[in-house]
Amino acid sequence: MVALSVSEVMADEKTKCSLGYGKPPWIFKGRALYQLHLVKSKIARASIPKEFRLVEAFGYTLGGFFLASYEDSPAGVFDELVVIAGIVWNPPTSCAWAARVLVSSGDACDHGRKDVGLPSQVAKFSKKITAIPRQRKSKFNGFLDMIGLGTASSSTKDCMDVLVTETNGPSATDICNIKLTTSVPGVKFDKWKGPAIKMSLPSFSGRTEYNPNLLKYSCSIECRVRAVQAAKVSGPSSPPKHDTEESQSQLKLKTVEPSSRELLDEGQNLSISVMLSRPILALELSCLKMQVEAPVVVSQHSKSRFN
Repeated sequence: MVALSVSEVMADEKTKCSLGYGKPPWIFKGRALYQLHLVKSKIARASIPKEFRLVEAFGYTLGGFFLASYEDSPAGVFDELVVIAGIVWNPPTSCAWAARVLVSSGDACDHGRKDVGLPSQVAKFSKKITAIPRQRKSKFNGFLDMIGLGTASSSTKDCMDVLVTETNGPSATDICNIKLTTSVPGVKFDKWKGPAIKMSLPSFSGRTEYNPNLLKYSCSIECRVRAVQAAKVSGPSSPPKHDTEESQSQLKLKTVEPSSRELLDEGQNLSISVMLSRPILALELSCLKMQVEAPVVVSQHSKSRFN
């Protein structure tokens, strides 16, 4: 079992930080959708280091995704999708584990990989906004519209489709399509934004090709928050390479040592499986200010599986 001693700070952390990001803490401002899913434990365990104990019940853990649109950050304006595989136990609390981080900025990708130990990949976020009719709440509202006393603005609402495509050199792979019926991200707010809150989201990272150590970092958030309708997530048009004989929401695990190409495909499949799992709660975070501290080393990892 790993001794979770977070007192050992990375001695040369400040010198290793990406030049464009400057010294920590790193500040991000914008808006986001934080959606929680019930993720099958066997899917989550495929992404989480073996020394961690998964927080689970009845074969499921709590995962989901964090879809953000930043208007101000050390990397400028960019979009981000953090796929959260599940929750691991770290006494006296628990921490999230990101299976994959997709960003529309090369600088943000490099920073996530080298400075924070995240499994970051560059991706394209294709957005399409359409207006869809609102359902009438009652016949009385329809009558008000007929006599000219209704409000025309209530007859339609904006819907945004976000197609996330992971890019790796000349190749590109569609990961998912996220259908938003809320104002996140990029659609004008037309409702109460919710109360102002402050919260801390401690997370583990590392054990990647670019940072083999196990790390822990703190993420402090100030925002306005309200519960919204869960976004509908659909998978790629063709099934993942490893799932041709199963549904997209299931995962076929390999027992042989994977190659670098297979590791990339496996990471994509895990992300798709998490995204297609069952949503239970969606939170809209507006007026978002997120402060990320420099990570600390939890455990040294002398031999990487990528060697």
